[in-house]
Amino acid sequence: MKKLSTLAAALLLSCGIASANTLRWAAQNDIQTLDPHSQNHSATTTISGYAYEGLTRYTEKFDVEPALATKWTFVSPTQVRFDLRRGVKFHDGTPFTADDVVFSLQRIKHPASNMVIYSSGIKEVKKIDDFTVDLILDGPNPVLTRNLTFVRIVSKAWAIKNRSENPQDYKAKEDTFASRNANGTGPFKITSWTPDQKLTMTANKDWWDKPKGNISEVTYLPIKQDATRVAALLSGALDLLTDLPPQDVAKLKADPRLKVIEGPENRTIFFALDLGSDEIKGSNVKGKNPFKDRRVREAMSLAIDREAIKRSLMRNLSIPAAIMVAPVAYGWSQELDTVAKPDLARAKQLMTDAGYAEGFETPLACPNDRYVNDEEICQAVVSMWARIGIKAKLTTQPMSQHSAALQRFELPLYMYGWGVTTFDAQYTLQDIVHTKTSGADGKGNYSRVSDAKVDALVQQMKVETDAPKRLALMQEALKRTRDEFLFIPIHHQVRPWAMRAGVTIPHSANDAPQAKWATMK
Repeated sequence: MKKLSTLAAALLLSCGIASANTLRWAAQNDIQTLDPHSQNHSATTTISGYAYEGLTRYTEKFDVEPALATKWTFVSPTQVRFDLRRGVKFHDGTPFTADDVVFSLQRIKHPASNMVIYSSGIKEVKKIDDFTVDLILDGPNPVLTRNLTFVRIVSKAWAIKNRSENPQDYKAKEDTFASRNANGTGPFKITSWTPDQKLTMTANKDWWDKPKGNISEVTYLPIKQDATRVAALLSGALDLLTDLPPQDVAKLKADPRLKVIEGPENRTIFFALDLGSDEIKGSNVKGKNPFKDRRVREAMSLAIDREAIKRSLMRNLSIPAAIMVAPVAYGWSQELDTVAKPDLARAKQLMTDAGYAEGFETPLACPNDRYVNDEEICQAVVSMWARIGIKAKLTTQPMSQHSAALQRFELPLYMYGWGVTTFDAQYTLQDIVHTKTSGADGKGNYSRVSDAKVDALVQQMKVETDAPKRLALMQEALKRTRDEFLFIPIHHQVRPWAMRAGVTIPHSANDAPQAKWATMK
């Protein structure tokens, strides 16, 4: 424990002497960029949302409410008029106007953006006057206002001045002014960021809205090592910890200096397989791709003991998954999400029927600093797959490298996690299951999944405004994705947060703490 105490002391020094209203917050992984239109990565979009805002935003219960737009009116099913909030200023003092909205909606559609899903269905944005814009839609769009919560508005003048007209191309390792600096309209100003070390923010005293809490500054620390994060909290170096090692939750709950809150997250952890290539890169099978055979995919799923992972690695802080959306998402049902029990005999028979009785070798890539026990889960699954002859050669790396590699289509088999940010199953089905196109459909599909039936269902649900019909379309697509084993879900995460007893902050199913709602004493 002496070593851990030394590390925790170093963290305390790195934070400086905290004022009474400085929230010192740590989690497992760092953000990837400060460009709000570059990466659809949870920690990144969470921090981005402190500085940048959309036309709409979520309430604490994830209902949609006005933000930079004060109201919206459907001129027709495919034309929506937004009245913009007056008197708002960006952090550099530049006034917010319709020009910034038009610019941002065009910017987020750029090919380098990994956020284009949030502008899905928007054909055109028209400036009516300085404080009015019309969105022209491809068709009726039942998730428009939810999507717009993540279309963060960037100052056109600032972006042009700093040669950041286009989003950062993250996978190409591009570095831009907007990837290192932030200038939004939101409740906090990002004052510094040293990647993999520390990010600092200060409350925006000129914010158009009023915070519900009393936080004046935020220090965010990405700490990869589980033991170091916990030691820092116990030593008093932290106020809030949102990546708790499951094995430490009971200990933290028992500490009278702390309190622990928990709830389901909107994130599903899964394995994605290259279903498009003619051959698996790095496999001993040449001239064909075993992952294209549904029987192989089913065998891989049947070999995984999800309950054992839940019990031994997750300490019951997970929900074994059969489908690709968590229970908090619209479209989920218990019937669809019933997990088949492990069946090694059937899995081996499926492998034999597919022509792989002796198994095969394949690379397996996993992050080691992103999801709860990500590396440990991958190690456990390697052993489970070995029982049916699949020899997975595991490599692990930080999420920043893992994410860039999968976006370059370099990973034939990899662990990934997907949060349903809109709390609507269409988001997952459209972004990562739909066949990849040049637009929003399949933008996050890095495993070359392509299923004509799922594609057709997604196209229908995108414009279906009858709620029961749309729900049926989503559930049919989720069932098809499940039954074809287009992905191999592991579990839906349950997320506990630990904090000093004097800290109060509402738990969020998107694992995104909001300092504007936090209080300290």
